Amino acid sequence: MDSDTLDRIRSNDHRTLSKVISQIENDGNIPDSFFKEVHTSENQAIRIGITGPPGAGKSTLTNRLIRKFIDNGKSVGVVAVDPTSPFTGGALLGDRVRMNNYIWNNNVFIRSMGSHGDLGGLARKTQDVGDILSASGKDVVIIETVGVGQGEHDVAKAVDLTLVVLVPESGDEIQLMKAGLIEIGDMFVINKSDRDGAGRLAQSLKSMLHTFTNKGKLEPPVFNTSVDRNEGILDLYNGMNELLKVMEKEGILIQKQLDRHRNRVYNIIQDRLLKKFWTQERLDQLEISINHLDTIQTSPHEVATSLLKKAHE
Repeated sequence: MDSDTLDRIRSNDHRTLSKVISQIENDGNIPDSFFKEVHTSENQAIRIGITGPPGAGKSTLTNRLIRKFIDNGKSVGVVAVDPTSPFTGGALLGDRVRMNNYIWNNNVFIRSMGSHGDLGGLARKTQDVGDILSASGKDVVIIETVGVGQGEHDVAKAVDLTLVVLVPESGDEIQLMKAGLIEIGDMFVINKSDRDGAGRLAQSLKSMLHTFTNKGKLEPPVFNTSVDRNEGILDLYNGMNELLKVMEKEGILIQKQLDRHRNRVYNIIQDRLLKKFWTQERLDQLEISINHLDTIQTSPHEVATSLLKKAHE
């Protein structure tokens, strides 16, 4: 990476953004000096996560929110995360077609990212991409995920504000608790609220949030939308801005950002130590040792200890 690349990022050159993001996604050899310069260029864009079960209307909601942001003079970067099928058809990319009306708008940058089976690395890469988009001058970075698995929980830690999108068919309270949605959501959106059961789900959700929200934590608000009909979007947009103001005033926003910063340092060190340890020679040694195992009588802990001893000899 050279200074010219950094200059093009700072000038919001979308072609350069795409190239650099591809390198991040494909584990390209990007020097620390590049990320250091990117960090100094960041404008501290607000990072918003949008998650929820498949079919809840997240992409359509994202599309509506993009319009609200740009109508209010904000530039937006969107990372559409697909943990199951990178760059191949499917519902996520099908829904993303709706965002194509922004393709020539220089204030909007939209990118899909796949996990390639590496959900742990996906959270790190998503944060790196967020830094790049922030350095390009984007005021808002939206990270949209396709489901509510562990990968989505990890990505939720990469943002300042997490919106959980549900539909009346999302299920009862037990299903919500199983999915862990109560813990990760800062705001809840019940989409397709014109359907039967929307009012019941909203009331049930509000009761749960009131009961389970820890003391000292803000109780997440609940909004009703029908994004296909463009209903409830303005209330949601205004509510989101109000919540961000409260979070900033209460010191919650800066604490989230500090926690995210510390976790990133921890994870970067962890990744580098692992890469340093797993040389090709050690990987080959591990493969030979595992292939020679013809019984399950030996504890896996014992086998691992033996391999570690050999590594330090």
